[in-house]
Amino acid sequence: MTNGANIEHISFFELAKQNMRKLSMFIMLGLIMIVFAILTGGVNLTPRNITNIFIQNSYILILAVGMVLVIIIGNIDLSVGSLIAFLGALSAMIYNTGIGLIPTLVFSLILGAVIGSFQAFWIAYMKIPAFIVTLAGMLLFRGLTYIITNVTPISLIDDNFKKIASGSMRIDGFNIGGLDGLSLLVMVVIIVLLVWNTLHQRNRKIKKGFTVLAFQYDLFKMIGLSALIIFVFTRFAAYRGIPTVGLVLFIVTAIFVFITNNTVIGRYIYAVGGNAKSAKLSGINSEQVVFVTHVIMGVLSGLSGLVFTAYMNSALPQAGDGFELDAIASCFIGGAAASGGIGTIIGAITGGLVMGAINNGMSLMNIGADWQYVVKASILLLAVFYDIWSRRKTGLG
Repeated sequence: MTNGANIEHISFFELAKQNMRKLSMFIMLGLIMIVFAILTGGVNLTPRNITNIFIQNSYILILAVGMVLVIIIGNIDLSVGSLIAFLGALSAMIYNTGIGLIPTLVFSLILGAVIGSFQAFWIAYMKIPAFIVTLAGMLLFRGLTYIITNVTPISLIDDNFKKIASGSMRIDGFNIGGLDGLSLLVMVVIIVLLVWNTLHQRNRKIKKGFTVLAFQYDLFKMIGLSALIIFVFTRFAAYRGIPTVGLVLFIVTAIFVFITNNTVIGRYIYAVGGNAKSAKLSGINSEQVVFVTHVIMGVLSGLSGLVFTAYMNSALPQAGDGFELDAIASCFIGGAAASGGIGTIIGAITGGLVMGAINNGMSLMNIGADWQYVVKASILLLAVFYDIWSRRKTGLG
């Protein structure tokens, strides 16, 4: 390959067609928000409601980050809902000893890694299907939760724990045009980093002789993402500032986007999911990749359990019921392939926001939980059908 710019000029519609799998989830999210804005008179777009969508779905979005990695390698994890209940209960007990929030957080993450390692051993090295191992884990940790809690909620000794989920970050007196100044400052920093990263990646490809699209397409992407960032952060700024759990979610997302896009283990995860036998023949330790992926899922289950306990301000024996299904649905709606090898962190987050926006919109319209289940089931089925149909059409399936 030679150095220098190799620019590919294709029409906007051809570009959109080639990337429809990636674009469809963003289009779906936008349409859902617009439809509910019409049906609710714009209530779903108010600063308070946008903030609540992030807070109320934070624990599912954290789970979705780990679940999409598990799905990429071709596995599934049914135990995460029970793990949230079990680890949340243990975290509440530890916190109530007066040890403090940070040690409790560390404890929860370490125990999540230990449990993840236990399940990963049976899956990766004993070759027991992940479905069976995690189904056993779902029953085991639900039962252990009932035992240690005596089927009774565990209240927290103070409200500091609660701030993880319901707290917000702002600087008193630092306002710009009546909006929270810290939120606007963070918004500008994120947009600057987005622009820098996009241009950096483009220039790196050009220097290495790779073909890149005409600049207007990168410009369109930067404008679109910047508009989304501005919308969200101005809503935060108009209400209480950046939710604390939003920072937690941002850090988790940033870490795993970096891992999947820029590290060896990230490439190995996609390789094992694409074809485990070929990955093994090319020198990749497939068992180790599977092991690490399930350990990551355990760690994120611990974090999610901590956040949910903070959100409820108590540890509930029935916590996490059905959360594994919401996390799995988020991944598939976000473009992950049921056969493995395909999926992104951003896609899983977007899929989770689609589910959250639907739940929120229907709640604002006073639609019962029964119909919410029906709608979510229909969307999940259509999302998987679309995945299979689009792969067949493009010759990938």
